[in-house]
Amino acid sequence: MLNKRMMVMSGATLVSALAIGFVMQEGSAARAPQETATATVDADLVLQEITLTSIAPAEAPEVAERDAVAFESKRVEVRPVDASCEATATASATAVEQANVHLTFSAPCHGNARVTVHHSGLMFTATTNDDGDLDMQVPALAETAVYIVELASGPGAVASTQVSGLDQIDRVALQWTGNSGFEIHAREFGAQYGQAGHIWSGANANSQTSQVQRLGDANQLAPRMAEVYSFARNTAENSGIVALSIEAEVSAINCGREISAQTLELREDRKLRTRDLELSMPNCNAIGDFLVLNNLVEDLKIASK
Repeated sequence: MLNKRMMVMSGATLVSALAIGFVMQEGSAARAPQETATATVDADLVLQEITLTSIAPAEAPEVAERDAVAFESKRVEVRPVDASCEATATASATAVEQANVHLTFSAPCHGNARVTVHHSGLMFTATTNDDGDLDMQVPALAETAVYIVELASGPGAVASTQVSGLDQIDRVALQWTGNSGFEIHAREFGAQYGQAGHIWSGANANSQTSQVQRLGDANQLAPRMAEVYSFARNTAENSGIVALSIEAEVSAINCGREISAQTLELREDRKLRTRDLELSMPNCNAIGDFLVLNNLVEDLKIASK
């Protein structure tokens, strides 16, 4: 995403007079927002009437063609179920460091099968391995963490565990369906894009204090995806502001379409808050650029220890 064109865009919301600053850009190195506005609202957000400037014209791909490309990229081979196999499923959950949970699931009759994981409003899809097993690390959004693993066709399972240390973790999650191109970006204590302190799912490494976990199997057809940014206040060595933004790359799959997402925020007051977002993506002339939504989620304020 580095070293691409920059494109500025403006728009208006129609819900509770909420204004959100957002910038169309290309490349993490040059993605500093140019317009911002701040407001607070609990209603759904609707962005429309987007105007683009400084963009070279390009021919839009045919809808049928791009749908075919999207379907081909999401094709998953599913093994036939052995008629002699006993259809059972089990799951287990174990608390690990930084208020995460080691989640396992086993359904021997369902190798390479689509499953949906549910946890406190967070939802994403994954794929079992050849033996019907799933093994992953998932962030917790509740001290009594309950996870439901649901097969698309077949039995499901429930697992729970007690999670310690969650009161010292701030979490912001973003979830969506399909290849919408969403990402969470955190710029900690004045860090710019591409510098140390710029935390996102494409970073080479996350710190011991913060990380972005990407959940979901993007190779599925119409997958449910999620990203979760976590910041451990009890291990922070600095104080100041963590600037948070939600970004979406304009692609041949999402250009000119309505896309939607949902945020879940868990902060110091331990109340889990959700907010829905509906967005009209720019037309296909803007393929390869980025839409940056500022102030959709409130920045973190980290105090010195």
